[in-house]
Amino acid sequence: MSSSTESKIATAKTVISTVGSIAAASLVVHSVARDYLPADIQDYLYFGLRNFINKLFRQLTIVIYEFDGIQENEIYNAASLYLGSRISPKTQRLKITKTPNEKNINVAMEINDEFVDIFNGVKFKWALVSKDLPTTEYHDYDDMNGYVSRSDKRSLELTFHRKHKDLALNDYLPFILNDTKTRKQEEKTLKIFTVDTNDRTTWTPVNLDHPATFATLAIDTDMKETLMKDLDKFVQRREYYRKVGKAWKRGYLLYGPPGTGKSSLIAAMANYLKFDIYDLELTDISSNSELRRLLVATANRSILVLEDIDCSAELHDREQAEADQDLVKKNKRRGHHNREVTLSGFLNFIDGLWSSVGNERIIIFTTNRKDKLDPALLRPGRMDVHINMSYCTPSGFRLLASNYLGVTKHDLFEEIEDLIGEVEITPAEVAEQLLKDDDPDIALGGLVDFFDVKRKEIEEAKAKEQEETAAKEIEKTEKVEESKE
Repeated sequence: MSSSTESKIATAKTVISTVGSIAAASLVVHSVARDYLPADIQDYLYFGLRNFINKLFRQLTIVIYEFDGIQENEIYNAASLYLGSRISPKTQRLKITKTPNEKNINVAMEINDEFVDIFNGVKFKWALVSKDLPTTEYHDYDDMNGYVSRSDKRSLELTFHRKHKDLALNDYLPFILNDTKTRKQEEKTLKIFTVDTNDRTTWTPVNLDHPATFATLAIDTDMKETLMKDLDKFVQRREYYRKVGKAWKRGYLLYGPPGTGKSSLIAAMANYLKFDIYDLELTDISSNSELRRLLVATANRSILVLEDIDCSAELHDREQAEADQDLVKKNKRRGHHNREVTLSGFLNFIDGLWSSVGNERIIIFTTNRKDKLDPALLRPGRMDVHINMSYCTPSGFRLLASNYLGVTKHDLFEEIEDLIGEVEITPAEVAEQLLKDDDPDIALGGLVDFFDVKRKEIEEAKAKEQEETAAKEIEKTEKVEESKE
């Protein structure tokens, strides 16, 4: 071996030995500092050593602060969640949190710990740093206590070789943002919002724990598949809606008699899409201005539900609504304020300029009487999809029997399916009978008996309706006779 080669090998060994010594020294210093030195001296040594190593190996560090002024830093939050999901089994210290309103335990990096991530074959080193700033208060939101003051300033430091700067900014960080968005949506704790009873222009949330899914809904199978395809298509068409110049929203009308599963279908749609629900009772709203403030306050990726829309008198009588508008104008001239939600005002909010405030919104209307609705409410663009929630079908009954009793076959199935074809019965009524006993024989036998009761109720209701109709005809005839006299 030549002397030149030996010299190079000796130099390489020296460099490797030096690097190893530095690394070993840094570990010793870090361990001793954590146990014995004050926090200020720890920070000084920690940052000094890191800067020295970064300069030695041409490293670049990006500092991502938790807050930008008083605004939360989206990249910081995304990176924190991303790193929590990528923690290595070798990690010795973890931060664990969970609020009462959350279903999952949150895992995160602890302060001053490091984590190495590999992206496209490149090493990216993360560190969570905290600086004590006694004179400054940072406010972190806590589900239990609202905003809680903190006296430290936190940041994430991302270190990598300088030549990978473009990869980090253009690919790695956007990947983390998208990954976190998907993860948050999948793990999201759904909420249902109702109008605050004390302030009717704000929403109050509670967790939505409704277990309904499309798999458990006792509605027509073809209808379920069609609806799921329609929802999938809607959430995937962001660019299409933007291209054609339409607000990214879709309206559904669920109509049918009470007990046919309208509320369960809404919950199933929310669980399927991971969308929060805003439940709005129009009779609780006293003016168009209140309605406007409530609708603007709804979040993206949400479902706005307006139940029993036929019961809102102002919305199913166009002539009356127009008369109300005339009254509004008169009241304004007299200095009075309008205290009603009008049809024109309502329509302007659901498909006018206000509808473009926010994205990926679904509006669901429910009614027991579709025929009572004003045609202006029914046109496409307001109620794009009309879903008839009918009485129980044989396939719906079989699904309910499977869900409630755990049976897919029984000697009484054929008889019950024949009765379903003869007597109108809602899925809710079937479910109520199946809940009465865990024994399939007893529960199904009770359902057969219930059909007889239901048939008699229907016959009595029809007889009473015929009597009332006949009485009205007689009364009408007598009035005509009296007028002739």
